[in-house]
Amino acid sequence: MKDLRRYYNVGGTYFFTVVTNRRRQLLCDSEVRWALRNAIHHVRTRYPFQIVAWVLLPDHLHCIWTLPDGDADYSTRWRLIKKNVSFQVRDKVDTRLERTNSQIKKQESGLWQHRFWEHTIRDEKDLIRHFDYIHFNPIKHGLVDNLSRWEWSTYHKYVHMGYYDDNRQPTDVDMEIE
Repeated sequence: MKDLRRYYNVGGTYFFTVVTNRRRQLLCDSEVRWALRNAIHHVRTRYPFQIVAWVLLPDHLHCIWTLPDGDADYSTRWRLIKKNVSFQVRDKVDTRLERTNSQIKKQESGLWQHRFWEHTIRDEKDLIRHFDYIHFNPIKHGLVDNLSRWEWSTYHKYVHMGYYDDNRQPTDVDMEIE
């Protein structure tokens, strides 16, 4: 992984996947959700970004962010969000049990996988494909059979705005990204 190279596009729009350590199903717990919301709010005051789309699943999250003009530093934002959440839940969620030797050495909490996955959105078609992928992800993972039943998603916002018809069923295109 030392050869991992990230693409930074100033003022760009990015799709992210962030996963819990060992895929522990913690993210939908009320304490972790509250801590995540608080951490994002805190980080956005110093390092602003726009959340275009979001879905929170038990062991991972997907989102699309747009960074301000002149800024491409999403890595700092994620590092601070993950650190802040880990600090806030340290007494509520035991994340030390399944830490790797590397996490112990680096004094990491063990809540998150060390890395995150990022994709730079290239154009409107790419944005729409990732946007739909995010919103239909709870169905893909078998968590619900109707998206209106999954509360931790910006899907509801976009139904209200008229982007989605609440009765629309996902297609295979909605469920996959390249």
